[in-house]
Amino acid sequence: MNENTKDILKIDQTQASILRLVLDDPDNKNALSENMMIRLKKFLLKASSDDSVKVVIISAVGDVFCSGHNLKDITKARKNEDEGRAYFLDLFNLCSSLMQMIINCSKPVIAEINGIATAAGCQLVASCDLAIASDSSKFATPGVNIGLFCSTPMVALSRNVSKKDAMKMLLTGDMIDAAEAKRISLINDHVPQENLNATVMSIANQISTKSLATIRVGKEAFYRQYEMTLSDAYDYTAQVMTENSLADDAKEGISSFLEKRQPFWKDD
Repeated sequence: MNENTKDILKIDQTQASILRLVLDDPDNKNALSENMMIRLKKFLLKASSDDSVKVVIISAVGDVFCSGHNLKDITKARKNEDEGRAYFLDLFNLCSSLMQMIINCSKPVIAEINGIATAAGCQLVASCDLAIASDSSKFATPGVNIGLFCSTPMVALSRNVSKKDAMKMLLTGDMIDAAEAKRISLINDHVPQENLNATVMSIANQISTKSLATIRVGKEAFYRQYEMTLSDAYDYTAQVMTENSLADDAKEGISSFLEKRQPFWKDD
């Protein structure tokens, strides 16, 4: 996992168990261009199957975490014979597949936000399993202000915050600060900028000590049961816990707890 992408996405794995994907296109406000999204998908896919990686962090260079899609690219596509229809569909489908890949990635994905996250950038934050921001960070789904409702960002947003809070963001396009983002559960927490990296790394390191196999099972089950009825969710998770209970790491974890020692995970 030491491969480095060129220019717009940096790969940092100074700790073997933690992979950091750094959006590095500040001239374009770290926009989710086709190239950026393809690169993100590439490394998320690798991380999902790489047992040396326990946690993925998505961060960014500059004072904009991610501005969403590049409006210059969208405007340019309007000159196509179909006025951009095919380009728009491909772009939004690519973005949707990226967000689903974050959810389906077997490793926890943490957003480390230091700056502004708007439109699809806000969608990226909402799609990550955890999100920690600096106190000065701000968030918005401002598409309504330019006649382009944030419909795809709405999917992730509405699954993380209440309907009323999501609709307020979507209908007004207003920027909210980190404190409000925490109140509505768009992010887990906000900290002073100088403490951001250390806070995120502390959480990542804590998660990395857990059984990889158990985290994989748990993350998948969380998102699958979330869309089920209450009865179906309990039926499904009872089966998941039964299979989980039979796994080697569950046997080891329970034994180590009873014997008052540290567990030795097999991660399978």
